[in-house]
Amino acid sequence: MDFDSIISSTRQYNFHSHTQFCDGRATMEVMARSAVEQGMLHYGFSPHSPIPVASPCNMSDDDVPRYLSEVERLRGIPELASCRFYASMEVDYLGPDWGPSSPYFAELPLNYIIGSVHFIPSQDGEPIDIDGKFESFRRRMSDHFRGDIDYVVDTFFSQTEAMIEHGGFDILGHVDKVGQNASYFAPGIEDGSHYQGWMRRILDLIEGKSLIIELNTKARIEHGRFFPGERYLGELVRKGIRILVNSDAHYPDKISASRAEAFEILDKLSSHEL
Repeated sequence: MDFDSIISSTRQYNFHSHTQFCDGRATMEVMARSAVEQGMLHYGFSPHSPIPVASPCNMSDDDVPRYLSEVERLRGIPELASCRFYASMEVDYLGPDWGPSSPYFAELPLNYIIGSVHFIPSQDGEPIDIDGKFESFRRRMSDHFRGDIDYVVDTFFSQTEAMIEHGGFDILGHVDKVGQNASYFAPGIEDGSHYQGWMRRILDLIEGKSLIIELNTKARIEHGRFFPGERYLGELVRKGIRILVNSDAHYPDKISASRAEAFEILDKLSSHEL
């Protein structure tokens, strides 16, 4: 898929969204109609992929044919024709045996894949979801991670690093998502040299592999942050890393949330570099 042509010609796109097939809060048609109303010209559906562990946020593999059929149906609705719709998945990396590079996904007729880390193995090897609300994260820190936030951060980034090395995806999703809950659990952790060293190591790896990264705007309104964090955006621009501005929308009224602000910041950084 030619993302370069799209992002060089328009900003009316969003390639990260969720619907009733995973943890989204609206149907695909409601999201599609809202995307058209908001002027989107390119819109990707990216349900959380099937995974081989129990998760209320991930779609079932039994629903995959129905999901793909719904994308095709929406493409045929005349009043939605101003927007091009894409079939994607946000694929969880669980380890070398399951992730974006797994044969299962290569056999699906997807336009692109977002590679993301939501689960990390506990010290006992059990995959645990570290995404979501902080109250859930705090309980899991006690129940599964022995309160060791450094272990959680290190494992998240090592999983991200391993996913990048294995490949199989087109867009790297919310690269430092762990920072949100980690900072609520241990305020100031993102200011430390260890955390920032991990981030620069990951950004160097992204640059070396010429990957596309998303600037995820989902948490801007509620939590005052982007993924990756704003402190790293200048480095992304300096490195020439390709950036897609995605809202990770779970609600129809959030499709364009904070995207204009993200573009404004990127424009200022780019102008400064010029």
